[in-house]
Formats: sequence, C-alpha cells, structure tokens
Amino acid sequence: MLDLDGLILDMDGVLWRGPEPMAGLTSFFDTLERLAMPFVLATNNSTGSAEQYTLKLAQMGVQVPPEQILTSASATADYLLEGGEPGAPVYVIGEEALQTTLQSRGFRLTADGARFVVVGLDRGLTYEKLATAMRLIANGARFIGTNPDRTLPTPDGFRPGAGTMLAAVSAASGVEPAIVGKPQPPMIRQALRVLGTAPARTAMVGDRLDTDILAGKNAGTRTILLLSGVTRREQVDGSAVQPDWILADIRALGAALSQDAA
Repeated sequence: MLDLDGLILDMDGVLWRGPEPMAGLTSFFDTLERLAMPFVLATNNSTGSAEQYTLKLAQMGVQVPPEQILTSASATADYLLEGGEPGAPVYVIGEEALQTTLQSRGFRLTADGARFVVVGLDRGLTYEKLATAMRLIANGARFIGTNPDRTLPTPDGFRPGAGTMLAAVSAASGVEPAIVGKPQPPMIRQALRVLGTAPARTAMVGDRLDTDILAGKNAGTRTILLLSGVTRREQVDGSAVQPDWILADIRALGAALSQDAA
C-alpha cells in the first residue's frame, strides 16, 4: 500500500495529544523496529530541545535518541550553519531551548553586530525586544523565523504562537522572514539527509494540512495525513493541499506498513 523507505513524523497530534500518548504508541515503534523502518521525528516547536523530547518519549515507554529528533530550534541552527556562518553573532527572540541550541552550535547570542535575528515562540516578548530586532534588521541583519504557526494549542484553548511574534517583527521592520520550519522545506530536507532516503520514497506524516502535509509537498516527499490531531476528514475535501494517504492514527499506519512487509 505505502511502499516506503523512511518516515518523517510530526509529534503533537501524531504521537501524543498534549501530555497523553496516542493509543498504540509503543506498539507503533515496535513495528518500526521490527520492519527496520528508518524514521526522524520533526516538530515546529522551538521551546523544547531534542533531549527533552527523548525524555518525554522515554516516559511514555519509547526510546528515541536525540539524533533522530529535529525541532525547529535545531533545524534553524543547522540552517544557519549550512549558510556558512559558524560562530556568527545572533540576536534571539525565543525561549531557552532555542537559545541553548544555537549556542551549542557555536553561535554567539548578542545584539552587538548581530548578523541574524532569529525569532521563535517567546512568552516573554517585550516592546524592547521588538525594537532591538527592528533596529538590527534595518542595519542589515537577516530575519529568520523558526516556524510560522500563528497559534499554539493548549489545554485552555489556542494562544499566540511563533508566527504571531514573526508578524510583529515583520510589521515593525517591513521585512518578511525566511522560514525554516514546516511548511517550508529546509527542515524536511535536513530530515532526509539524516535518513539517507530519496524524497519520493519517504513520507511526511502529520496531522496538519497547512504545515505537515504542505511541507512534504514542498520538499517532494509523499504525505500521510493522520486524523488523530487537528484536521477532520471533511476539511480535506475542500483543501487545496491533498495528502497522498489519509489514515486514522498511528495504529492504522503501523498496520499499513506491516501489510506492505507481508
């Protein structure tokens, strides 16, 4: 049915919903191990590190090393390195995970002579941070966004996401950011390099048409929409973004992969 060599898996809405693991989570990863199916986990969230996600998964009974986890923070750091700017000064609007990830790649976090302004979700956003970002971009710093998600789902409903911070900096500076996370292709291309698989033989698996599925389309991969997250079946029919396959959840995905291997 699927005939794939590798998977790029979103996390929230695919592997878990909030703090709760999806039904069949451990069995799904057992299936991937049994089939020797390579995978990378990829999330637009820049507020958690790969190591933190490894710990969260371990608490759910699943072992995934940090090397198989891409966050928009780590993808942004790698994106800057790919641009040939190791050790460059970077001004960050973002939280601890984004800051420490950039530092771990050798970047200097400072507004003094910053070559880049990197913006992610920042629940401590202030007027002064916006003013500093505006000034640096006007002076020639490149404006980089970790991900464009305007809202963030929480147990209390939706709250402003990284895209809201990007919109504020863009409105102030008059400059649009280069986006690293989904639906833009840089993160997916990084995942493909980790997997070592061809795009046409790899599937992006997610629960959002406008980020996960569109990212796969933009990077040339196959796409699998799971209906375990935010997207309902009836929303797909009227969407310009159409996945290659639609499945209920990771249990259905595991079953389809096992059927292919039979």
